[in-house]
Amino acid sequence: MSPALAAVLQVAVLALVLALAHRPLGDYMARTFVSTKDLAVERVSYRVVGVDPRSEQPWRTYLRGVLAISLVGIVVVYVLQRTQSVLPYALGMPPVDPDLAFNTAVSFVTNTNWQAYSPDVSLGYVVQMVGLAVQNFISAAVGIAVAVALVRGFARRRSGTLGNVWVDVTRTIVRILLPLSVVAALVMVLGGVIQNFAGFTDVSTVAGGSQSIPGGPVASQEAIKLLGTNGGGIFNANSSHPFENPSSWVSLFQVALFLLIPFSLPRTFGTMVGDTRQGRTILAVMVGIFTVALAAATILEMRGAGTAPSSRAARWRARSSASASRDRRSTPSPPR
Repeated sequence: MSPALAAVLQVAVLALVLALAHRPLGDYMARTFVSTKDLAVERVSYRVVGVDPRSEQPWRTYLRGVLAISLVGIVVVYVLQRTQSVLPYALGMPPVDPDLAFNTAVSFVTNTNWQAYSPDVSLGYVVQMVGLAVQNFISAAVGIAVAVALVRGFARRRSGTLGNVWVDVTRTIVRILLPLSVVAALVMVLGGVIQNFAGFTDVSTVAGGSQSIPGGPVASQEAIKLLGTNGGGIFNANSSHPFENPSSWVSLFQVALFLLIPFSLPRTFGTMVGDTRQGRTILAVMVGIFTVALAAATILEMRGAGTAPSSRAARWRARSSASASRDRRSTPSPPR
């Protein structure tokens, strides 16, 4: 199979998966946010926080809730990094420097997930799982909750409330992100993504040297990283690392996870406002923008534009020039 045909088939499979998930997942998310029933685990969390799940909040109170959740997240992630050396499964890692710890905490809480460090040699497993992975759930849930509050603003033109931020965030985690992440993590483990607490394993290479191979709970963090459109994996290369992305079908599966919720939210919007045609219109605009961007990137790639093709072409020209120079030096001059 030619590379071009393989690329077309991958895009077709991706489009089919998103099309099949659009309606059922979109409707499920809409039912999640309009339901008047609470699950047992949700009721426990409301009692712990002291929240009345039936109370509606005006936009100012909703905003204060979003800011409060974010502030607590920053403090927790920062403290975990600064106390890393005394935590279990620290792997001998020292505490993260204050500036870097603060930068990482803010970036993960704001869903930008900028990593100014190499995670596999900087953070232990407790910081990765309790700090960063948990924050991936919370920051994604806060983003979805804000989107749902915006939808309610369109649907409730004469109402002064937008829902309850604590209920929206809790339901997003418990009913949407957590179940999807469990399934996604299991699929990725079957595809070869690692999930262990092995630490670093020293092995002998074929050339007679030694190499330290990292382990880690990768699949569980990779699942929510993609579903929540987060960044920041356990390895510095993220999804370019073979332990996070070991095969072509796993790579395609990860792209589908990344787009699954965004491409289903237009259906949620249409269902919640009572007009699915509006949701289809938003989806059509999204698909149009995605198609144009994909086509432009493909054309530029085929023409050799971009960093990777340019650097490859530059290396080929350099090797050709060096080979020609050696040939000229090695060719004897004709007798006079």
